[in-house]
Amino acid sequence: MDCVQHIDSAKVNEGDKKDVELQNQRDKFIEGQRLLILTDEQPWKPWKRSRSWVKDFLVRVRCVMGSLMGMEWYCFAALGILTAFLSFLMDLSVAKLLRAHQWLYSQLEGHCLLQFLCWTLYPVSLSALSTSFSQSICPFSAGSGVPEVRTILSGVDMPHYLSLTNLFAKYVGLICTLAAGSTVFLGKVGPFVHLSTMVGAYLNQLCTVLRGVKEERTEGAMLVVAAAVGVASCFGAPISGVLFSVEVMSSHFALKDYCPCFFAAACGALTFHLLSMWSGEQETLRALFQTSFSEDLPFYPLEILVFAILGLLCGAVSCVYLFCHRWILLFIKTNKILIKVLSTEKALYSAMVVFLLASVTFPLSAGQYMASKLTIKQLLSSLLDSRQWTSQSHNASVVLQPNLCPWSEWIPSGNPYLTLGFFLFMKLWMLVLACTLPLPAGYFMPVFIYGAAIGRLFGEGLAFVSLNGVYLGQDRNPINPGGYALAGAAAFSGAVTHTLSPALLALELTGQSTHAAPILLATLVANALARSGQRPSFYDALSISKKLPHLPSLLKVCPRLFSVPIGKVLDPGGPVLERTAGPTEIQQVLNTCSQTQIPVVDTLDSRILLGSINRSDLQTFLCHNHNKVLKKQLVDMCSIRPVSVQLSPDTTVQEAHGVLSVLCGESLFVTERGRLSGVVTWPEMKRMMADLADDL
Repeated sequence: MDCVQHIDSAKVNEGDKKDVELQNQRDKFIEGQRLLILTDEQPWKPWKRSRSWVKDFLVRVRCVMGSLMGMEWYCFAALGILTAFLSFLMDLSVAKLLRAHQWLYSQLEGHCLLQFLCWTLYPVSLSALSTSFSQSICPFSAGSGVPEVRTILSGVDMPHYLSLTNLFAKYVGLICTLAAGSTVFLGKVGPFVHLSTMVGAYLNQLCTVLRGVKEERTEGAMLVVAAAVGVASCFGAPISGVLFSVEVMSSHFALKDYCPCFFAAACGALTFHLLSMWSGEQETLRALFQTSFSEDLPFYPLEILVFAILGLLCGAVSCVYLFCHRWILLFIKTNKILIKVLSTEKALYSAMVVFLLASVTFPLSAGQYMASKLTIKQLLSSLLDSRQWTSQSHNASVVLQPNLCPWSEWIPSGNPYLTLGFFLFMKLWMLVLACTLPLPAGYFMPVFIYGAAIGRLFGEGLAFVSLNGVYLGQDRNPINPGGYALAGAAAFSGAVTHTLSPALLALELTGQSTHAAPILLATLVANALARSGQRPSFYDALSISKKLPHLPSLLKVCPRLFSVPIGKVLDPGGPVLERTAGPTEIQQVLNTCSQTQIPVVDTLDSRILLGSINRSDLQTFLCHNHNKVLKKQLVDMCSIRPVSVQLSPDTTVQEAHGVLSVLCGESLFVTERGRLSGVVTWPEMKRMMADLADDL
């Protein structure tokens, strides 16, 4: 009997042990699943062998390449090469589409109605296709993209503008827009800067994987470099591309990005020139718009004053253009009919506007006085010609052989002044109207050509007034209208964008250094006039119209924002932890916010700021406190880091934005007499600037 009881008790003990073991296994499994959730790891992934092989291969590549130089430099070079290849492929596609349009138009010679339909319906179809395709794939692909990239570089997170779908939609849509030709009169610089930043964002992710270590805010540096590469890959102009990135894109340019910008821009410009040479477009590595200005005496010394007057003229015209641009942006936002059309029938709106522009530029009507048969590149090349059109207009060979002299399109009646004046008058409102099209398009190159036309008209008039030129002793120095066209292009585009980089771009585009001083002077004078009175630039007006949270643009239109204290617009709420917080409070904070740094106060009543703690430390704290009987407090296991930079509620929004940008931090703490008033993060800064934009 005792043996039976002993056996039964043994079985019971053995069963209890099995139950305990099963319970321990369940606890271990639950603990493992909890750790996986806390560390954001997946318990199972497909193709483990393939992924392991790829990972090992990438590690070996990283070791070999990293022994030569940092992995980021390879990504910078790849950024320049890829962007240049995309630019060349786009130019090649657009050139074929333009030649097809010109061939079809020439085949219909003698049939006026058919030529009119060919001239209008071809760009109408391409513009409608560009609008419908880009809007259906990604609605964020319309427009230039420069205002959005500026906002991203200022620290605001806008992931939709850097997506892969946006890259594809903008690239295809931009090809269709450029293939519409000079009828629509739009360029590719702005969208290509946006495309370059999207490529840079993905290369930055690849660089992070190859490096194996994630550094804070490395994406911002890559995007700054990509902005410079975008300009360099369009024109083969690396120096002006870097200056453009400094002036337009970055409110605070870090010197550590200086060398990477030049390196990537040089790789992009060199690749673009090599591809152009291998395709047969260029015989050797040379400027994109090669000119033949005289180097013996390019301009008379007293002409420096005339170039300054040209700068004043370009600055005045830029003020008129910017006023018209701001007016039409406001009109579109307030007109109920246009609001309804642009919200439901964007492709129809594009087709109607382009049909109007194409009808006006029809070569057998008013278009013959606007050189409408010339492409964008031919327009600029003809305007930069160094010969005087007034003296060449009486040459019979020019009239009989217009194909050999593209600038002969400017003198159909033998009077270039009438053609240039009519071109400037018509293109002013046509360019303003084209800026409202909801399709991928750039606006810098048309403005550059418009300024060249202003300078050309000014130079031709000066050449006519001076008759045979300016005499220096016995030698005659003829006036070079092409030099004035180049100065006008740089001055007008610089005044419209409030930058000086167009002056350097003009020199790199043409390879001319003889006119460096007068071009820079004209650009400075035009900028001084355009910037007077806190007038917003072209890109500032777009940012304001789209209500983007870009503080420098908001300050242009509303200077009172300089004095807005951050305590007035700061949200006093937000995640806060006590020094004695336990696992429950910490878990609640982690579930309700995504900040990387959480402020720690003495007590919730006093809100005396003690410091901050990283989000990863809080996750580690929760792992160690799981399934423990004695729950420890935050101060027992985590080190609270002191806050070195604190803001006052009287600090202005502009100052807080500047500190956040310069420090490249994720958050700043606002305190008053040691008490926590709020936390300034980039999402919070975006909300504040959006509220300020809505109040304008």
